Amino acid sequence: MRVALHTTVRPDRIADYEAAHREVPAELTAAIRAAGVSEWTIWRSGTELFHLLDCADYARLLAELEHLPVNLAWQTRMAELLDVAHDYSAGGAHAGLPVVWQL
Repeated sequence: MRVALHTTVRPDRIADYEAAHREVPAELTAAIRAAGVSEWTIWRSGTELFHLLDCADYARLLAELEHLPVNLAWQTRMAELLDVAHDYSAGGAHAGLPVVWQL
């Protein structure tokens, strides 16, 4: 399944956010892949962040990462950098941003 998410980085923390993503812990990326994610891309336009994930099952991904210490540490770090953090709720069939149009 493909899931699109939106977050907003604090204007004064853009450089920190980008630096953090240059050094995502290998343990976290391995856990994300093991939870069924084949691809996760983040684009930035000013302070707006747009995420696109391809995963087997978004609810499973969230459940597998929810209590993982490396993910909890990462989420704490991201909370310091983001103005608007996605709540990462599974949302059933409507996980993430709703599809408006697709070619």
